[in-house]
Amino acid sequence: MSYFKYKNKNVYYREIGEGKPVMFLHGNAVSSKMFKPILSLYKNNFKVILIDFLGSGKSDRVETFDTDLWIDQGKQVIKLIKYLGYDKVNLIGTSGGAWAAINAALYCPELINKVVADSFDGRKLGDTFKEDLIEERISTKKSIFTKYFYKWCHGKDWENPVDKDTEVLIKMAEEDVPLFYRPIKELSVPLLLTGSMKDEMIKKDFITEYEEMIFEIGAGDIHIFEKGKHPAIISNAKEASKIIIDFLE
Repeated sequence: MSYFKYKNKNVYYREIGEGKPVMFLHGNAVSSKMFKPILSLYKNNFKVILIDFLGSGKSDRVETFDTDLWIDQGKQVIKLIKYLGYDKVNLIGTSGGAWAAINAALYCPELINKVVADSFDGRKLGDTFKEDLIEERISTKKSIFTKYFYKWCHGKDWENPVDKDTEVLIKMAEEDVPLFYRPIKELSVPLLLTGSMKDEMIKKDFITEYEEMIFEIGAGDIHIFEKGKHPAIISNAKEASKIIIDFLE
């Protein structure tokens, strides 16, 4: 297994295939294993890079997550790109990973080629984010299937990363912390926003939010899927891969 150091801790990464590098960024409470069902759709076109963000999957655990979680994850992305010696890496982030992808591009745009941000709330968390999160996490921890999925993502100590993630997301919502390293209007790399109209885990007006983000940035593309649950790039895997590969190439 391969690791790099970030804040004196081991962060896991993996490389698959050949070609231009594209890094997949996982969402909250899970790990890069979430992408396993769709990697075959991308690995023949790109060198796929996977990362388990600090505190998740095969990476070292942390006592707590800071409330600049997605900004910090963006910095982890840049640290890995520099460690591997790449430049102009494509980023595909979904859910929490979408914020991390945009933050990486805001933090160090010269190292990023294009960004795909999938299935997320946008510039601000939804008004009912905290309540919805608590309800969702209580429900999922009662589900045998979800507990198995969490264990598959993280290992036997799956409750540690899941509970710490829940704690920091609640705190982020309560404190209304900034979600981006710089104002979104300063984003200077090509951006594709994707999502599903049937997504039950993002705010209902996310399409309007996407449109306003693109207007604020001054450029960008949007693709909305009519069907599919959270996240769209997995629930609409084949169609999404065609759209994303076309955008990246």
